[in-house]
Amino acid sequence: MLKIVLNCFTVILGAAAIACGFNLFLVPHHMLSGGVAGLSMLIGYFTTFNISTMYLVINIPMLIAGWFILGKRFISLSILSVVATTWILTLIPVQSVVSDTLLASVFGGVLIGVGAGISFRVGGSTGGFDIIGSIVTRYRDFPVGTVLVGLNGLVILAAGYLNKDWNIALASMLTIFVTGKVLDQIYVSHTKITVYIVTEHTDKLLKRMLATPRGVSKIKIEGAFSHMEKDMLMTVTTRYELVELKRIIKQVDPSAFVNIVETVGVMGSFRRR
Repeated sequence: MLKIVLNCFTVILGAAAIACGFNLFLVPHHMLSGGVAGLSMLIGYFTTFNISTMYLVINIPMLIAGWFILGKRFISLSILSVVATTWILTLIPVQSVVSDTLLASVFGGVLIGVGAGISFRVGGSTGGFDIIGSIVTRYRDFPVGTVLVGLNGLVILAAGYLNKDWNIALASMLTIFVTGKVLDQIYVSHTKITVYIVTEHTDKLLKRMLATPRGVSKIKIEGAFSHMEKDMLMTVTTRYELVELKRIIKQVDPSAFVNIVETVGVMGSFRRR
């Protein structure tokens, strides 16, 4: 229960960082954050619609898609992040902290990257293109930050064309780049992890693990001291999926011995077919 509360608090803290990046750095200079947030800002700049309201509305279909593909737990935290960000955006006044556009783009990007990164660390996301990035990363070996930079770059290019102001567009591109780099530093989900699990509940744990996209190998081992035969399960996963795998292990066999090591590289099929 305490861990759930801490995870929710972390997500809300990340939402606060994102909202500060928006209202204190980007929005006063009419820059875009890219993705769903960028679309919301673009609509808000040229219409009477509120940016925070559009941020919530546009996120809804993304959250529905993620609910079925990424899982209820992941999306539950993502919903919390979207709702918290929407709420905090209404509390923080749109006020420029710095007058220089370059400084605003860099520090705005840092705040947004930190907010998104810590949300990913506890198994959630900030909604929008983060969900699309997570879906792509689950099935293809791409860093989340790189995926987001590509998706968000399209939004920025569209904004530059519509605005006829490429200075703002390029500054927004810098924001997206900084956000992606900070996100990858905090949460490197594309890093491969090899997990060795020694358990006495092999069948139950194996059944749960085979529901994930990654393959599992079962190895017979013998304790050097006890000379007892046991089973060891080995799988290669990502940091993103490690959160869910650790939760499964704790539910099935809290006393299991687990060795988690970083993997230098993988040859062959990484995803179970």
